[in-house]
Amino acid sequence: MQSNSSKPPQVFLVAVLSSLKKALLGIGVTSAIVNILALTGSFFMLQVYDRVIPGRSLPTLIGLGVVAATLYAFQGILELIRSMLLVRVGLSVDERFGEAVYDSLILFPSRMQLPGDGLQSVRDLDTVRGFLSGPGPTALFDIPWMPFYLGLCFLFHVWIGVTALAGALMLVGLTILAEHKSRQPAKDGAKIASERTALAEATRRNSEAVLAMGFGHLLGTRWKEINSRYLTNHLRSSRVTGTLATLSRILRMMLQSAVLAVGAILVIRQEATGGIMIASSILVSRALAPVELVIGQWKGFSAARDSWSRLIKLTQLMPPGEREVSLPSPSRVLKAENIHLASPGSKAAIVRGVSFELGAGEAVGVIGPSASGKSSLARGLVGLWLPVAGTVRLDGAALTQWDPRALGRHIGYLPQDVSLLGGSIAENISRFDPDAPSGKIIEAAKAAGVYDMIVQFPDGFETKIGEQGSALSGGQRQRIALARALYDDPFLVVLDEPNSNLDSDGEAALSRAILGIRARGGVAVVIAHRPSALAAVDKVLVLANGQVQAFGPKDEVLKKATQPSPPVRLMIAGEEAAQ
Repeated sequence: MQSNSSKPPQVFLVAVLSSLKKALLGIGVTSAIVNILALTGSFFMLQVYDRVIPGRSLPTLIGLGVVAATLYAFQGILELIRSMLLVRVGLSVDERFGEAVYDSLILFPSRMQLPGDGLQSVRDLDTVRGFLSGPGPTALFDIPWMPFYLGLCFLFHVWIGVTALAGALMLVGLTILAEHKSRQPAKDGAKIASERTALAEATRRNSEAVLAMGFGHLLGTRWKEINSRYLTNHLRSSRVTGTLATLSRILRMMLQSAVLAVGAILVIRQEATGGIMIASSILVSRALAPVELVIGQWKGFSAARDSWSRLIKLTQLMPPGEREVSLPSPSRVLKAENIHLASPGSKAAIVRGVSFELGAGEAVGVIGPSASGKSSLARGLVGLWLPVAGTVRLDGAALTQWDPRALGRHIGYLPQDVSLLGGSIAENISRFDPDAPSGKIIEAAKAAGVYDMIVQFPDGFETKIGEQGSALSGGQRQRIALARALYDDPFLVVLDEPNSNLDSDGEAALSRAILGIRARGGVAVVIAHRPSALAAVDKVLVLANGQVQAFGPKDEVLKKATQPSPPVRLMIAGEEAAQ
């Protein structure tokens, strides 16, 4: 996971904003010019009422009209440029966070328990980008110009300025109220939306089981409950922001009329002209428009702020990126030193004090009863679960010392729950390497014993397997996943129940694959429930209650494990016959 996200969050935030300083400066300058040009309407009306009408001068009106039209055109062009700059800012933030967000989808499920569907970081990135690319930030750039407009109102007349200032204070009060009322609904909404999406995705993934066993209506009840909470929260937040936005709009219109009324009184008392009365009304409307826009966009602003905070925390959780020193390819030994493993987010150890060592060309079969920690050990050996104590080493170096991407090239892993990615067979075997040589793909397929099966498909290696390999049988998926684990001859190959879906031909191919790993000097770890998976290993490790009960040459360990007296019969049914 090599990215700028390895920096501390504060440093990363400064780096992001620093890289955008030119764009932000450009937006600030553009906003300044736009706000100055926004005075066009006020001063046009001022000149029309105070010069054109009293002087009955059409040439003056035409000249003022041409100047005003030109300024309006420039204002429109600059506002378009500003909106395009904001879009670029949104895209730039996406580019800087995007790699960290995607890497988190790979890393975090094996490091911590994630709420909902685990895709909150993706939604957070979309929320921040969408807000930055929308009208909300323009209001934030325009608000600092409120004192400038209010100052002009005071220049027109003190009572016009006082009226405008009173209205501005009321609108600012509404903005503070919007912040207070919308913060919690925004947080609750993100949480409920994540639960809602997680249930929808889980239902889609398990649609066959749900439909076949007829419990869709029960899940539907749960969906209605979550969806009801989601809609209630949406209604609550929309009611708050909608009410405040309406109040701000009505208040602004009332204030505009109030300024007209104050101006009319001043005209009657001959303390101001008709032009000042009309111009000040337009000026006040412009001065308070950004506040009204901020209140209307507050829901989006609040969501974007929370999303931004979560993205910054995400960068803090990411591991260090590129290493200064790249370790050589492992080729000698795998060593587990007193490792303790717990599931992500838990402190209760599943595997306790496991130690063993395997040299090049050796293969171990890990056996034991269900829930003894076999799959947990497999996850620890390949670096999915970080040990809470102890160390896993390759050629003496702890797994954490390796660059994650480089380490992955030296590890082959076949998980217990086989899941392929949507794409072709060749893409899955090559781990989606666009530059994968055809020879290595074919070599991996032959090593796994699936070459003949693949070429029987009409499209061969280019066969599209569908999402999660849905176009293939369970056995076919498992054998292609084995080929993926063997691709590019990794030093360490960990196979978790690799024969659970295989027939006799598949099991024979599996044994040949394990022997091939040993022959080329690799190390194989085979998690087994069926004795046939142990045919090609030379050592056996027996686990029970997360602890090693026996480790050594296969024949010796199996002979002891099949004896009825000491201390518990750990072997699975049928192993006596296998011996």
